[in-house]
Amino acid sequence: MERKTIYLCLAHMSEQGLEQQYIKEAFDTNWVVPLGPNVNAFEKDLEAFVGENKQVVALSAGTAAVHLALIGCGVGPGDEVCVQSFTFCASSHPIKYLGATPVFIDSEKDSWNMDPELLEQAILERKAKTGKYPKAIVPVALYGMPYDCEKIMAIADKYGIPVIEDAAEGFGSRYKGQVLGTFGKYGVLSFNGNKMITTSGGGALICPDEKQKNKIMWYATQAREAYPYYQHEEIGYNYRMSNICAGIGRGQMAIVNDHIAHHKHVQALYAELLKDIPGVHLHEAPNADYDANYWLCTITIDPDVRIQGQENAYKETVKSAVGGAAGVIHQVDSPTTDCQPNENIEALRVYMLAHKIEARPVWKPMHKQPVYANCPAYVNGISEAIFKIGMCLPAGPMVTDEDVAYIVQTIKEAIV
Repeated sequence: MERKTIYLCLAHMSEQGLEQQYIKEAFDTNWVVPLGPNVNAFEKDLEAFVGENKQVVALSAGTAAVHLALIGCGVGPGDEVCVQSFTFCASSHPIKYLGATPVFIDSEKDSWNMDPELLEQAILERKAKTGKYPKAIVPVALYGMPYDCEKIMAIADKYGIPVIEDAAEGFGSRYKGQVLGTFGKYGVLSFNGNKMITTSGGGALICPDEKQKNKIMWYATQAREAYPYYQHEEIGYNYRMSNICAGIGRGQMAIVNDHIAHHKHVQALYAELLKDIPGVHLHEAPNADYDANYWLCTITIDPDVRIQGQENAYKETVKSAVGGAAGVIHQVDSPTTDCQPNENIEALRVYMLAHKIEARPVWKPMHKQPVYANCPAYVNGISEAIFKIGMCLPAGPMVTDEDVAYIVQTIKEAIV
């Protein structure tokens, strides 16, 4: 029998078919709009899950949540925002939407997330250079791993700077028992098709109280004033989640704890099966304070590990996006850039793809992205070093124990 392709992380529907039930209700009652009973109920489910007396607004995407959180913090043209460099672009692009400037902060080596010492250095130096403190701080739960909430929040409080937690990859992760996204002023969640739970697309913003929730909802629904006609005195956005998507989310909330448990189980399997492979290292939580959801499991590979086909790495340009939507990427003339994974990482990606396993490089640090070449960056070399040796392995609900064994066996066979 032909082997199935093992993808990094795919959504899994509840066995009870709750998603279909809630979607059917939406159609039956003609609530096929970006508002409705499913949206309200999904928000209540999320509020119960994150706890800490927080309020939640369901939105069209995690990126929209970052954008609105920045607005909620008063970010505008000429401001600066400290943001983790080792992340996906959705953490930083909305800063540019608002005419502000990202100030990129490199990582600490254990969690791979924002380095608190570099953060404080950046805050002080930006104040000395610009005459004002950064407007917000955006740490990121990279691949579901918590950031050092204690140190980052202490620094933020010291200088009176609000924190926007980008927990898009960290839904259900905890730091010292508290859910990520509930430490700062705002917390960002994502329900993209590859996240811990999905609404097919979508996201949410965790807010500190009802007043802030109403403010965010107002911006998310075109910022309409209270007149019998459409009166706008501020720029708003069409960012509310649809009642259909929220119905999927309601069904997903019934199995979210099962999903988190499965990802942790897969991480433990990788730890056991990879431990005796020389030069291959699984990234794990620094200590018991870091309760990661392990949205994706990640490894690093020593530069001296040789992989089959390594001599052909980067010889040809990629014709479609790795892990992305083919047909909407720009073709390039050269297969290489000035900052890229080592040849053995690229060779392993290609080898595994040939064996029907989707694996990807880790995120390229934002301070090394050409679009951000002129932005301030406070670096220690850690994120760039990890980018050169790091790889993401499948970990989603559809990944079985047998799949993990096959993936590890394939890695062993790839090593020369």
